[in-house]
Amino acid sequence: MALTIPTLTTTRLRLEPPGPQAAALYQAFYTDAAASAAYGGPLTAEAAAARLGIDTDAWHRQGFGVWVLRRWPQDELVGVCGFWQGQGWPRELTWWLLPAARGQGLALEASQAVLAQAYRVWQWAEVGTYMNDANAAARALVLRLGGVPTGRQRFPDGLARDTFRLPPPPL
Repeated sequence: MALTIPTLTTTRLRLEPPGPQAAALYQAFYTDAAASAAYGGPLTAEAAAARLGIDTDAWHRQGFGVWVLRRWPQDELVGVCGFWQGQGWPRELTWWLLPAARGQGLALEASQAVLAQAYRVWQWAEVGTYMNDANAAARALVLRLGGVPTGRQRFPDGLARDTFRLPPPPL
C-alpha cells in the first residue's frame, strides 16, 4: 500500500510533501552558514540535495517527516516543518526557515498545523522536541507553543540538550 502524505493548510501556508520542487530551497538554506548553523550547516550544494532526499525518503521509511512550507499568496517556498528522527535520536518536532521568512510567525503557524496532525489525526500520545542550548529562537518558539520542560538528555552527537513535551494546539 502506497503512503499518501497529507498536504496541510493554514491561513498563510500550504505544507506540502518534500520533493524536487524544494531543491533550490534546500540549497539556499543549507549552503548559508549563518542560516543553517543549528542544522549541521553549512553544507555543499550536493549535501543539501542529499538532505532533501533523506527528508523525502523519511516519509516512506518512518511514516512521518517534514513538510515544505509554501507561503501564500506569494507562492514561495520558505522553509520546512514536521517531524524528524535520525538513527539513535528521539522523534522531534523540527522546523527551519530561510532568513527572510523569520520573525513573521510562520514557524508558529506551521508548528501548530503539524502538531494538530500528530495529535488529532495520527493520534500520537506525545510530541517532543529539543534544540541546541544556543538556539534562543527555537527555545522561544517551543515556549510559545506551550512546551513543558521534561529534562536534559545527552544525544548521539555527544551534546546535552533540554527536552520538551509539546501539547496539542488549541482548537
